[in-house]
Amino acid sequence: MKVEQLYTNCLAQGAYYISHNGEAAIIDPLRETQPYLDLLKQNKDTLKYIFETHFHADFVSGHVDLAKATGAEIVFGPNAQTDYKSYIAKDNEEFKIGELTLKTLHTPGHTLESTTYLLLDENKKPKAIFTGDTLFIGDVGRPDLAIKSDLTQEDLAGMLYHSLRNKLMPLPDDVIVYPAHGAGSACGKNMSKETFDTLGNQKKVNYALQNISKEEFIKELTTGILPAPQYFSKNAFLNKKGYKNYSDVLESGSKGLSVEEFEEFIQNLNPIILDVRKADEYAEANIPNSLFIGLDGQFAPWVGTLISDINHPILLVTPTGREEETVMRLSRVGYDNCLGYLEGGMEAWARAGKPTEAVATINADKFYTDNYKKGVETLDVRKPGEFDSAHLCKADAKPLDFIFDWIDSKNKTQPYMVHCAGGYRSMIAISILKANGYKNLTNVNGGFGAISKLGDVETEIVSQTCSSSK
Repeated sequence: MKVEQLYTNCLAQGAYYISHNGEAAIIDPLRETQPYLDLLKQNKDTLKYIFETHFHADFVSGHVDLAKATGAEIVFGPNAQTDYKSYIAKDNEEFKIGELTLKTLHTPGHTLESTTYLLLDENKKPKAIFTGDTLFIGDVGRPDLAIKSDLTQEDLAGMLYHSLRNKLMPLPDDVIVYPAHGAGSACGKNMSKETFDTLGNQKKVNYALQNISKEEFIKELTTGILPAPQYFSKNAFLNKKGYKNYSDVLESGSKGLSVEEFEEFIQNLNPIILDVRKADEYAEANIPNSLFIGLDGQFAPWVGTLISDINHPILLVTPTGREEETVMRLSRVGYDNCLGYLEGGMEAWARAGKPTEAVATINADKFYTDNYKKGVETLDVRKPGEFDSAHLCKADAKPLDFIFDWIDSKNKTQPYMVHCAGGYRSMIAISILKANGYKNLTNVNGGFGAISKLGDVETEIVSQTCSSSK
């Protein structure tokens, strides 16, 4: 028996490869199919089934393309309806992979079709559960993402309460829990950085599996949920309806464009110019009005959060050699309309005499002594929970997640110091603010992490009690 977790850190997402006696199943695959085809070839397995735990909202699954490439059957749980060929399993239905069995456990609550797959060994002994977004390590799925449901989030939370207690908690304690996500995903509130655990340990440490009433569970689950990123509903729709062939998306998006071709697209199509280099490279020189979202961070989730039109044409400025990677990672969240990348990068742009801009940067010490203490306004673009945990007393909480809600609330000619936890999100925020008319922005290198280590700053770092007394 082979069970392999294929974890993708930037999406905090786990797919799974299960095989026995030359047959295989894959659960919740990512958009790009080649890694799975390589695994099948390497293990000399035939892919029999592609199991989907639900209609994912935070990424576009690879089930449709993988089924076309292999002839494997796509399987969803009860209540699912698709616009492509798939098999809708019944509750407790069993599927054979070699001498192993995957049993369907319908566990609605995160969504109506949410399903857990129970792995039984050759002797029908329970070995693992693949829980999708029903049960995470340390958390459970949010109950506000069902597609076109008339049910409230409280209704779905109530369903999840029963799914956990009636379907999952009665299983043996030594069963391994393999979820679809870990820490960093917006599909739950407070997931662990661990990517699997025993069910027995989760019964001890996971708040959702404690001896609490249904009413207490619903209140806990529905309190403090931040609004879902705007791309979630669009990704769920693509997973339900189908999407463009990934190979075609990769081919069309990975075209090298000369400076002249790049400029012609800018003039004729008003595309988003997406710069995915490192933050310090963007700061040194960038194309005016370009959007910075670096590859070396939570790239795809921030693209999905901040680019509202999933079909808007995109031009890329990328590090050399990472052009296809950029297109691939955009496709994971359904952004399939790349026109190509600037061949030769910013060097070619500068050689052609085209205009560039720079972003002022400052280290934490000079920020604190020469600016913050002298009254220069500071924008903290971290998430609300981060800000509430600890922040500079006079900093203004302006989360990047909701930048378009507050972007017109500040004076665009006034100087601002901008920081996040480390410098990645603050550079994203600055790129958006600059494109919207802000004139005097400075990025704090190292962000709050560096600020908090300064020797004389300790009395300024406060909890949310200070924010209420400002």
